[in-house]
Amino acid sequence: MKKHIHITLFFIIILSCKSNDLLYDIVINNGTIYDGTGNKSYIGNIAIKEDKIAYIGNNKNLKGEKTINARGKAISPGFINMLSWGYNSLLKDGRSLSDLKQGVTLEVFGEGTSPGPKGNPNEKKYISFFKSMDSLVKKGTSTNIASFIGAATLRINAIGYENREATNQELDEMRKSVEKAMKEGAMGIGSSLIYAPGDYANTNELIEISKVASKYGGMYISHMRNEDNKVLEALEELIQISKEANIPAEIYHLKASRKANWHLLDSIIKRVEIARKNDLKITADMYTYNASSTGLTGVIPTWVQEGGHRAWINRMKQPKQRKKLINDIKEELKQQPPDGILMVGFKKDSMSNIYLGKTIEQAAQMRNQTPENAIVDLIIEDDSRIQCIYFSMSKQNIRKKVQIPWLSFCSDAGSYSDITEDFRTHPRAFGSFARVLGKFSRDEGLISLEEAIRKLSGFPATNLGINKRGFLKKGHYADIVIFDPLKISDKATFNKPLQYAEGVNHVFVNGEQVIENGKHTGKFPGKFIKGRGARIE
Repeated sequence: MKKHIHITLFFIIILSCKSNDLLYDIVINNGTIYDGTGNKSYIGNIAIKEDKIAYIGNNKNLKGEKTINARGKAISPGFINMLSWGYNSLLKDGRSLSDLKQGVTLEVFGEGTSPGPKGNPNEKKYISFFKSMDSLVKKGTSTNIASFIGAATLRINAIGYENREATNQELDEMRKSVEKAMKEGAMGIGSSLIYAPGDYANTNELIEISKVASKYGGMYISHMRNEDNKVLEALEELIQISKEANIPAEIYHLKASRKANWHLLDSIIKRVEIARKNDLKITADMYTYNASSTGLTGVIPTWVQEGGHRAWINRMKQPKQRKKLINDIKEELKQQPPDGILMVGFKKDSMSNIYLGKTIEQAAQMRNQTPENAIVDLIIEDDSRIQCIYFSMSKQNIRKKVQIPWLSFCSDAGSYSDITEDFRTHPRAFGSFARVLGKFSRDEGLISLEEAIRKLSGFPATNLGINKRGFLKKGHYADIVIFDPLKISDKATFNKPLQYAEGVNHVFVNGEQVIENGKHTGKFPGKFIKGRGARIE
């Protein structure tokens, strides 16, 4: 009798073991694994169970409900977009195709402004940081999302659009908002000090709110106060904030803008490396193009924008104020020639039909005006900031930045899924990440593919303090990209920006396949990825 029991138990155990071998949801075989550390790649296999990586190694006998043969393909962690403006575009269409088709699995918001908090906490219309992020997840997004708290958002909530120093009471209000948002999962403080009302904040204000974020393990990340002739002074402010608030700091889209300042990039790099040797955690990110994109605010001083949009427009119509404004814009155009400012976004169809794709110089000629007068009148007529592309950076500097080990990548753009729509944008929305892997790694050999993937995944994940993401490791979340290293490439151009990148075959987010053979699967498994200080699950 005992013999029969032993035999039965033996077979139960054997069958159980065999059964466990078959329980993987997805198995990826024969691919070249780049684990996100920068270490040498190797041929191997990965198994996914639910939302995690259950196995990674050389076992060739893995079995799952679905098997993908990745022979000749690269397998990497999902990429992190360190500066995304995708919140509103994802609310409209959560597929996030312009980023997913490049392998991006995490969108990070919060340059200056953030989805929340918005309004007065004592009023019904108040939207908390958590609610703003959670609402996008509930609506459905194919990528994961994270966000910094916008320093300008904090200022608007506490002060409005007034160009003045915060009172002690207002500063206390901002501190409380930071503490609440950090507990709700914010990554830290994100500032944009080149635009109103962000630039109305002085250094002390930024230090004080950053001190609160620091207590919760956050980061300070900033579009610095200047990116051209005073960029070194702006860098010193960022370093000061990092030091006095005891907080890691990152430079949004590092650049030395406008030709006369291109040589300053070497000084920027040297200064950051000195700070890093002195134990300050200073990093940077970039987009991979020699042109930026913002409103005509790029050549308009912020003094005219005090009080918000309507006050700005009305002030521009006043003869005395207009005269001063014209002179200020004229000085800006000496460094940023009007033939290098391309208009790509209007509020009114009537304006778009005439001026879309035209430079400021061309528009001025069409209107028989000087460029500075044309800028003012175009803004008034469109009743908007008018989105533009500025050709202001050195291609050689782009190549130099790509090789910096403490630099990651961003799009500084929305994430779009309908390329049939009649709109223009910067090609960085469709090509920033594929461009790293194709143009700069494969074609130009500036960095190895291992290093490129590290800078796209493991490095930014570590900077952000994200747990179990950014690397291909057992037990980590299955945010995985399978792409062809020989074919991956950006297709978007300045003339035809609405073109998806090519070469990404499969993408998984939290273990669910969102891209299969280059096509969206209709799945929306994206989660709200919280910072170190989160107290809400």
